[in-house]
Order: sequence, then structure tokens, then C-alpha cells
Amino acid sequence: MDIYILDLLVIGLLLLFVTLGSGWIARLPLSYALIYLIVGILLSPYGFHLIQLRPEAEFLERLTEFVVIVSLFSCGLKMNRPLKVWAWNSTVRLIGFLMPISIFAVAAIGHWWLGLNWGAAILLGAILAPTDPVLASEVQLSHPDDRDELRFGLTSEGGLNDALAFPFVYFGLYWLKDNNWENWFKQWVAIDLIWAIAAGLVMGVVVAKIVVWLDKRLRRFVSVDALMEDFVALSIILLTYSLTEVVNGYGFLAVFVAGIVAQRSYHDPEKRLSQLEFTETIEKLMEVGTILLLGSLLRIEPILKFLPQALLVAGLLIFIIRPLGALISTIGENYSPTRRWLFGWFGIRGVGSIYYLSYALGEGLKGEVGEQIAWITFITIVISVVLHGISATPLMNWYEQEIEKQKKKSAPWLINQDATNLKIGGEE
Repeated sequence: MDIYILDLLVIGLLLLFVTLGSGWIARLPLSYALIYLIVGILLSPYGFHLIQLRPEAEFLERLTEFVVIVSLFSCGLKMNRPLKVWAWNSTVRLIGFLMPISIFAVAAIGHWWLGLNWGAAILLGAILAPTDPVLASEVQLSHPDDRDELRFGLTSEGGLNDALAFPFVYFGLYWLKDNNWENWFKQWVAIDLIWAIAAGLVMGVVVAKIVVWLDKRLRRFVSVDALMEDFVALSIILLTYSLTEVVNGYGFLAVFVAGIVAQRSYHDPEKRLSQLEFTETIEKLMEVGTILLLGSLLRIEPILKFLPQALLVAGLLIFIIRPLGALISTIGENYSPTRRWLFGWFGIRGVGSIYYLSYALGEGLKGEVGEQIAWITFITIVISVVLHGISATPLMNWYEQEIEKQKKKSAPWLINQDATNLKIGGEE
């Protein structure tokens, strides 16, 4: 029988299982990503040998690129706070402090303990910097009315650091190719840091506003097919990303901003909810394919070869660098110890890191160094999927119970917190 037909059969059974069993899965210490990873391994040459594809870096780059931009737009649609610095304080701290701490700590490990030159070491840190907006649905905002600070911080962090890790990726690639900073540092600052970020912010606002304005304007004169209505969200994603990339801006950043703009531009809550459900459906379908593919790519020989290095990087990143960095980044904030610890624990690595790795491989990362960085990345993602997949449900249940206990213990605290939430969540 044709292997392709068998692949379709297995994927169909998998989708049926996770759909009909979603009620049970939600109660278990088990994430969907972990299920997809296990099935991917079973479909690999070490299992039933039904996935025989060894995709090139460009294929992986384009696949993960699309998954990430859809996910980032979905994150933007969930942002429910006014565009004021005080309302995004946890995001500013996680992006402004925690992300650079993570990048340079991993780079230091790569240089001093793994023997990488500084360019490759910083590139490794940048590849592993993004926390994943695709695989972290259990710990993110579940709907636009969710006011929880932990979920908001993790969602907005995942939406922004997938874009803002890019300057560090470029920095590592430039340094890897040329040790003489004078040849490229000014260009990096002007183009890859200042211009690309500014262009991403502006294009995210402008393109989304134009598409939403056209949508509203045309609806006055002609009706839109209900089945096609949510394609407007997909058009915003694709137009924003492509036009931003044309002007050398960061399309990831632009798409996240476009999601925020679209969410605030449609006053009909049903419209906003419909777009969110549509993008999340696409995201979940693409997640299945991406993680299945990741599982099928794993090979014993390179895993054994680079396992000690990967365990060192992953162990320090997950258990020390991220938690300690989160504690440092949230100093001075009136967060409970539970919330600060969970900020540190839920640094889930996934599709964003696969994208950056694939991009780097396409931009000249190769040879022994390329193989080393690739397998450290793959193994770190697998470890993250397993650890965070097992722990997400029980830890978030525990967190919710702690919140309820605090509310019962302290009525003044509850009143103040509710007042803060109303202020943060209110419209300008």
C-alpha cells in the first residue's frame, strides 16, 4: 500500500483521537505537543517508517515561518490592555531583561564550555531565546477577557520575543562570518536593530488599519459570505508579513502588532472572537504537522553524539538561567513568589527556535558547528516539550488554586486586585 495513504490514515486517526479525547487530555499532565511528538517518533524510521521525508532547511524554514506568523497574530488578538507602559510592565521586564539574560547566558555556556566561537555562541543563544507561542496554549490567555497577569505576561512575551530575537540572530551570523566588527556593526545597528524594528511596528499598524477600514467600508455596500468572512484575518496576516519583509522590517513583529490593531479596531466582540477562533484553528492544524515532522527527524547517532552538550545547555537554560533571570527581571514588582516562579518555569522552546535554526542554516551556518547547534536545538526543544508538556496542566491548576486561596484569605487584596484588573482591562 502507498505510504502516503498510510500517513493520511494515521494523521486522521490522530486528529480524531485528540479531538474526541480533548476533554480527558485537558485533565492529564499531557500536552498535545507531547502527543504529536511521540506519534512523530513512531512514524519515523525507528518506528513504522511511514515518514521518510528528510526536509531541507528551506522547507522547514517556510513551514515554521507560516506557523509562527499565524500564532503571533493570534497572540495579538488576545492582547486586552491599553497601550501604556504600566499596563505592559510584565512584558517589558520579560523582553527587556529576561530575553537578553537568556541569550548571553547561553552564549557564555556555548563559548566557554562547548568551545564555540563567540559568533556561533551568540547565534545559539538567539535561536533558543524565543519562548514558543505555538506550543504554550495551556499557559497563555485563553480568551480576550482573561485578565490574569501570568497568562498575559507569557502570551505577550511569546508574541514579542519571536520577533525581537531576530537582531541577535543577525548579530551572531555577522560575527560568525566576519570577526572584524568594523565591517558590519554600524549596519547591524542602523538596519537590523533600529530600522527593522521601527518598520515592523509601523507596518503592523498601517496595514492592519487599511485592511480593517476596507473591510468595514465595503460591508456597507455588499454582503460577505459568512464562510469566507474570517479570511480577512488571514489576509491581514499575509499582507502585513509580506509587505513588512519587502521594506526590510521584522514581519514577525508587524504581525503581532497587526493582531493588536485588528482586535481594537473591530468593535463587534463576535467578530473579534470569530477571528481568534479561526486563527487558532489554523495554528493547531499546523502545529500537528510541525511537531510530527520534528519527531520524525530525530536520529539516534547525532542525539547520542551531542546529548551531553544539549543536556548541559537545556538543563542550565530550563532550571537555572530562565528561573533566575525571571526573578531578577521581576525585582520590585508586587508579584507573588508563585507567579514569579512560574514566569521562570514556563519558558517553553519550540517552533520559533526551529524557524531561527532553519533560517541560520540557510544563511551560511554549516559544517560541524552547524550540526552541533542544530542538534543542541532539537534536543532542547524535545526536552522542553516533554517537561513543560507534563507539568503545564498540574502547575496551572495549582496556580489557579493559589489565586483562589489568596482571594479568600485577604478581602482587601481582592478588592485592590479587582480594581487593578478593571483599570488594566478597560478601554481608553
